[in-house]
Amino acid sequence: MAIIEMAGVRKTYATGTLEVEALRGVSTSIDMGEYVAIVGPSGSGKSTLMHIIGCLDLPTAGGYRLAGEDVSTLSEVALADIRNRRIGFVFQQFNLLPSLSACRNVELPLAYAGVPAARRRVRAEESLARVGLSDRLAHRPGELSGGQQQRVAVARALVTDPALILADEPTGNLDSTATADMLGLFDELHALGRTIVLITHDAEVAARAQRTVLIRDGVLTDGRLAS
Repeated sequence: MAIIEMAGVRKTYATGTLEVEALRGVSTSIDMGEYVAIVGPSGSGKSTLMHIIGCLDLPTAGGYRLAGEDVSTLSEVALADIRNRRIGFVFQQFNLLPSLSACRNVELPLAYAGVPAARRRVRAEESLARVGLSDRLAHRPGELSGGQQQRVAVARALVTDPALILADEPTGNLDSTATADMLGLFDELHALGRTIVLITHDAEVAARAQRTVLIRDGVLTDGRLAS
């Protein structure tokens, strides 16, 4: 079953009289349980594609269905709900709140969803244990290494039990040891049946995925290109 279905997706940005076509007719699909890397250089359109996959932006033209649902018909409130419940985001910059503990950072998506405090705590602790940080619950981001901070970010992405993990350059701020550690964690999550879409410019990072999709100048060279 496809979790992501795109047909002729275009995205045009307008600045005054200037129009830039960031995506030019993207068509592809990603099945439940796949681990897919979207690879391209700077300016290729991969960030725009990530924003559309993550319901952070909408196509100018074309169709996008997430888990069978046409996102173009949804309100901003409904899109925010999808982002919170169905998609777990992992970003290059970690995006952790420095004043909160690891556990409190992981609880945030559940707080937005209205989950009671006691239940939030239990689920956050379970999620941190899943990424090997049971002994860092009370540590603030500044007390953690870069690799540990990214693991907290992954735990936060997992805590809502999303259908999709969307990782945007998740190893970009990590050294080689932490990068290997993070990719090993993604391997483990994929083995457990998680759907992972990894956005990267690094061919070595992309090689860990089950399948690779190449993007250049807003066009996928092959939407079903095997890695």
